[in-house]
Amino acid sequence: MTNKNYGEGKLPEFPESFWTDSTELPNFPRLDQDIHVDAVIVGGGITGITSAYLLANKGLKVAILEADKLLNGTTGHTTAKITAQHDLIYDELITSMGSSKARLYYEANIEALEFIKKTIERDHIDCDFSTQDAYMYAATEEYAQKIEKEAKAYEKLHIDGKLVDAIPLNITVRNALIMRDQAQFHPLKYLQRLVQNITEKGGLIFENTVAVNVETGKQPTVLTRDGGRVTANHVLACSHFPFYEGLGLYSARMYAERSYVLAAKPKSKFPGGIYINAGKPTRSLRSVTVNGEEMILIVGENHKTGQGIDTMKHYEALEVFGQEIFGLETIPYRWSAQDLTTLDKVPYIGAITSDQPNILIATGYRKWGMSNGTAAALLLCDTVLGEKSKFQKLYTPSRFYANPSLKSFFVENANVVSHLIKGKLEITNLNPNMLPNDEGAVISINGERKGAYRDTEGKLHIVDTTCTHIGCEVEWNSGDRSWDCPCHGSRFSYTGDVIEGPAEKPLQKYDYKMIDNLLSEDSGY
Repeated sequence: MTNKNYGEGKLPEFPESFWTDSTELPNFPRLDQDIHVDAVIVGGGITGITSAYLLANKGLKVAILEADKLLNGTTGHTTAKITAQHDLIYDELITSMGSSKARLYYEANIEALEFIKKTIERDHIDCDFSTQDAYMYAATEEYAQKIEKEAKAYEKLHIDGKLVDAIPLNITVRNALIMRDQAQFHPLKYLQRLVQNITEKGGLIFENTVAVNVETGKQPTVLTRDGGRVTANHVLACSHFPFYEGLGLYSARMYAERSYVLAAKPKSKFPGGIYINAGKPTRSLRSVTVNGEEMILIVGENHKTGQGIDTMKHYEALEVFGQEIFGLETIPYRWSAQDLTTLDKVPYIGAITSDQPNILIATGYRKWGMSNGTAAALLLCDTVLGEKSKFQKLYTPSRFYANPSLKSFFVENANVVSHLIKGKLEITNLNPNMLPNDEGAVISINGERKGAYRDTEGKLHIVDTTCTHIGCEVEWNSGDRSWDCPCHGSRFSYTGDVIEGPAEKPLQKYDYKMIDNLLSEDSGY
């Protein structure tokens, strides 16, 4: 574990996910040859792995291409609730899509929960799975009224729920809505077994293999950054943000949000259940077993990627909340996560465009990836096998509902334009030589905007701050030591390497000699 020195009132120095730290996954090679399979799956998270598991068990030859390491992305940084209670969603879906589709959304996520539960039981997977009631609570009168409307939506859709006026936590609430028999688990221990099954069935897995494009046709071919080619009957883009957009314009139809997680040992006992508030700032809670001890995950502080306050303050706000409710003895882990939201808040799952039916995508889970991601895999599998699904029209990526999609489209793209302009006009006179160790900032060299980070050993890393996606200017994320784009959520390490798309190319880097020359040429230093 990286975070050795932690104690009461102290956040870990470095971000690290408990899920990834507590699971040993096998290593897989980089793709170094051209191959042909029945289905190529891009992305090694819950959707990609579950899809490969389903298809391999149907006798198909599958290959997974993962740009980094399996389960090191959004799935490895989840809260790992498995639930169909996705904030205030059902009343909104009834208004925008109608009762039938709202009910289908619920059914898809409940079926995903049941699939996970049955898979765990059948394969005897030890992954800390437990059934929990889900609570959504309101602390203000405004949101109490919204929860009452949501409760009426539950009743209309025949969802097993109940409106109550208290919850078993030391939190004063106006009311709360319970959804019975939801669940939680250790996602990587669960998916680790699915990975084992995939390889036993002859499935191929490649890590550090970046997919960059698709040659379309009856048998499309995925092209990798290193020149590899994977030809298949179907391409499944399960890579968080679709690595290939076709004509879907997904960059303009989704936005990225970050949230933050603390794993903490409470002084008071956690009563069970999984919780989330209605309103802002988001507060989400569940229990977790860490080294044999019961701890809690404290989650929230959502904001658009690359926008907002110093990111460490989000972790600090969660710590304050945890201290007030439970009292915290230790905080062994902190990490952050990122996910995408579509125009109408329902994921895009299915054919990328109507004229490319064998190129499928799954994206836009709105931070509910354990259920939505599994539902996506089930639907993708049906599509590949030519089987009909009652969920196909609900999730089709080509759908468009004027309300709320039209308004969301203009709002989000106006936000992109404003940040594109703002970043280009931003002026800074910060001298990189004055940066302390382990701090980063936007600097100016010869009048040009650059990004600088001085690591813990004093080495200076300078990158160009222009995102390689559409040219927005990235901002420094101090909590995770990364450069984040406020336009479409691309993220880069302090050395400029891509952490999350849609960007595919790294930021331009400057070596020591280039840095010295730039600094010596800048008359301001």
